[in-house]
Amino acid sequence: MLLQAETAGSMSASEIILASGAETLVVLSLTAILSLASWFVVGVKWWQFRRLSEQSTRFFTELERTTGLREAYRAVMKLPPSPYNRLFREGITFYSELHPGALGEGDSSTYSLSDAQLEALKMVLAKEIAAETDAFAHYVPWLATIGAVSPLLGLLGTVLGVMDAFLGIAARGSGNLAAVAPGVAEALVTTVAGLAVAIPSVMAYNYFAGRVGRLEGELEGFGNELVGWMAREGLL
Repeated sequence: MLLQAETAGSMSASEIILASGAETLVVLSLTAILSLASWFVVGVKWWQFRRLSEQSTRFFTELERTTGLREAYRAVMKLPPSPYNRLFREGITFYSELHPGALGEGDSSTYSLSDAQLEALKMVLAKEIAAETDAFAHYVPWLATIGAVSPLLGLLGTVLGVMDAFLGIAARGSGNLAAVAPGVAEALVTTVAGLAVAIPSVMAYNYFAGRVGRLEGELEGFGNELVGWMAREGLL
């Protein structure tokens, strides 16, 4: 609906929204839903990565207190689950299935793996790394989707609003600035709303995508370190 020209100059943004037409209100409602969804994802991911930081600090602090892989294995088994913990357990569990009792207390024997077994161990570690990375990347692409869709949704609302404004002008037979401005102002509200949702969503996506990439690199590095640790202690 076209706003009344005589009241447009004194209306605030909130009053413009309340006086907007049905198309504008529908677009603004959809934009608000997308905004809530994006901030929900941001909150969940922030909490996950904050907890990951605490878990990784505790895990590596515990590892630094140990003097060997067997002692580290016993210490890590007492820690709560974390990506590093699960990766460590996955590798050690797979190795223990190949050589039962090899990591038992007091066992100082030397073991070896065939090339095929070593490759299988690396594949097990790679699979666990992929699973942990996917878990932390869950919902992150939604931020990119919201960041891409929100401006288009706002533009759609603007186009519909401008069309409605010009149709109202044609029906009233008046084309002066005072008659055009209120309808254009109403139409541009959706563009502003779309950008307000898209900008933080894209920023959050880039941030969390970077965190996921760093997590993957850290897990891969720890997996390689674990294999090297086994080799140093004569377990490969």
